Amino acid sequence: MSIDVPTGPATLGRTHFIGIGGVGMSAVARIMVARGIPVSGSDAKDLPVMADLAAAGARIEVGYAAGNLGDAQTVVAGSAIRADNPELAAAREAGLPVLHRSQALAAIMGADTVVTVAGTHGKSTTTSMVAVLLKGAGLDPTFAIGANVPALGVNAAHGSSGIFVAEADESDGSFLNYRPQIAVVTNVEPDHLDHYGTPEAVYASFDSFTALLPADGVLIACADDAGALALADRTRQRGNTRVFLYGTGAEADLQLHDGGPGEVSVSAPAGRFDLALQVPGRHNALNAAAAFAVALELGVDPAAAASALGHFAGASRRFELKGEAGGVRVFDDYAHHPTEVRAALTAARSVAGGHKVHVLFQPHLFSRTREFAAEFAGALNLADTALVLDIYPAREDPIPGVTSQLIADHLGPGGRLVEAADAAAALAAAAAPGDIVLTAGAGDVTAYGARIVEALRA
Repeated sequence: MSIDVPTGPATLGRTHFIGIGGVGMSAVARIMVARGIPVSGSDAKDLPVMADLAAAGARIEVGYAAGNLGDAQTVVAGSAIRADNPELAAAREAGLPVLHRSQALAAIMGADTVVTVAGTHGKSTTTSMVAVLLKGAGLDPTFAIGANVPALGVNAAHGSSGIFVAEADESDGSFLNYRPQIAVVTNVEPDHLDHYGTPEAVYASFDSFTALLPADGVLIACADDAGALALADRTRQRGNTRVFLYGTGAEADLQLHDGGPGEVSVSAPAGRFDLALQVPGRHNALNAAAAFAVALELGVDPAAAASALGHFAGASRRFELKGEAGGVRVFDDYAHHPTEVRAALTAARSVAGGHKVHVLFQPHLFSRTREFAAEFAGALNLADTALVLDIYPAREDPIPGVTSQLIADHLGPGGRLVEAADAAAALAAAAAPGDIVLTAGAGDVTAYGARIVEALRA
C-alpha cells in the first residue's frame, strides 16, 4: 500500500510526534503549534521541552502506548524510534503517513523563502548566526536549529517575516527533502560513511542538494574548503543556479579578513565592515562570513548585519564554557570529526594564549573511529594533554578490532587512553592556572565538564 507524504501545512492535519522530546523533533513541533497545526506527542522520559510544548497547546504523553496516537492524521517518528515501538506499529497498521523529521519540517515551510545551511561541519553554528543576525537586523525569521542558542533562548521559533532558516543535515541524506532558495554549504568532507559507503557518494549527495536550487536561487559556498569549492565549481558547470563564494582568498565574492581575535572584517561590494565576534577561531569567522552573505542576499543593510553578528555568543555544545575553577576554564564542544577537533583545539589555543590546552576526547561511532583514527590523533596532538575515552557506540554495534586504541597508537607523549572514572581527576591534575580544558565528542562526554570543574575545585 502506498502512502502519500504530506507536501504542505494544510495536508498534515493532526500530527503526532513519537519521540517529541528530541532537540530536532521538538523544534519542528514548536513551529507547527505556532502555525496552528494540532500537535500531540510522546517520549520515553518527561523532558523539560515537553512542558513548554504542552503550555503552547500540544497534547503530551510520557511513555509510549498505541492509544497516544488518538485521532492523528500524520505521524512523525524520531530517528531513534525502534520499529517495534507500539505507537509506530499502530500508525503503520492504520495506514497513516509516517514522516522523517526533515519531511515534516519541509512540509511546514510552505511558501516561505527558505534558507538552508548544510556542510560536514559548522551547520548549527552558522544557522544560529543567520537567525541571530536576521533578528538583530529587525527581521523576524522562522528558524529550526539542531542546538539551543542562548541569544535566541530556543532552538526553534515561528517568525512573521516569511523567511525560514533551517539546518540541513546530510548525515542520512535527509537534507534532500528541502527546497531552498538560498543554500549555504560550509564544507564537504567524507563522513557518515556508515550511511554513504564511499566518499564519492557523499560528494554526489551534495551535488543533488545544490541541484534542488531554483534558477533564481543561490549557492553560498566556502572557498577556503576544497570540498565546498569543488562543489561550487560543479554547480557552476551545470549552470542551473548562481554561486556566491566567501572565504579568505581573492577568489571569494565576500572576502574575510581575519587577523585574530578582535580583528575580523569582511569586504563586500558596499565596503569593508568590522565584525565584533564573541566566538573564537578561524572556523567561526568563516561561519560569520557565511551568515553575512545570507544577509546580503536577503537585502539586509551591511552595517546592520555586521552589528547584529556581535549579539551571537555561541550555540550549545559549540565551544561552550562549562565553568572555571582554580584559574582553569573548562569548555565543551560537539567536535566528532578530525576537522572539527582540529578547529576546536585551534580555537582553544587562541583562547589559552601562552598557557596549555588539555583535551578529553570521546570517539563517536566504531565506523568513524576505524576510518579516521590516525586523523583524530593528528588533531588531538595539537593539545598538550590528550586523554581518550572508550568509543561511544550510538547506533552501531561493535566492530571487531575497532577500539580507541587505534587512536592512542598515534598519539604523542601527552596522549593516552583513560578510564571514565579517572578522567576528571587526571585532567584536574594536569591543568594549571590559565590553562584551558576541552571536552570533545558527540556522546556523553559533555557530562564530564561539570565533573572536571568539581575536580579542579577539590
